Amino acid sequence: MNVLFVDLGNVCRSPLAEIILKKKFKENNIQGEVDSAGFESFNINEPPDKRIFEIAKKNGYLAEGKARIFLKEDFGRFDKIFVMDTKNYNDVMALAKTDKDKARVDYLLNVLGNGKNRTVPDPYNSGIKDCEAVFKLIEKATDKIVALAKDAR
Repeated sequence: MNVLFVDLGNVCRSPLAEIILKKKFKENNIQGEVDSAGFESFNINEPPDKRIFEIAKKNGYLAEGKARIFLKEDFGRFDKIFVMDTKNYNDVMALAKTDKDKARVDYLLNVLGNGKNRTVPDPYNSGIKDCEAVFKLIEKATDKIVALAKDAR
């Protein structure tokens, strides 16, 4: 299963989700590409926010990667495209050309079974405690993605 996470700047939520899921895929011998992208060009080729490095390291993950822009070609590369909030959802859906493209897109927290399009709060302009809360949400959601990937085998 190939999974892409999308948020606005690709420096907090989406790279954190990428970091977590990559490790979980490796630990569970799940084949697939895991990546993240955003819609703002301000951070292209920049590493994740320093707080993401701190949270990742504290929880046993290696923070790496560089911000990139979401591309139309991502629909062909990824089986699932998980967005962090409504703006990201609308931005991705605006680039979808087919119903198959649209079917690949969902809110990340919908994997937890509530189906209510809950958004992952953006900790970019807040403190480390908000980053830790976001980490916990994403960790739960990525556990579910791992379970879904195992079931799809």
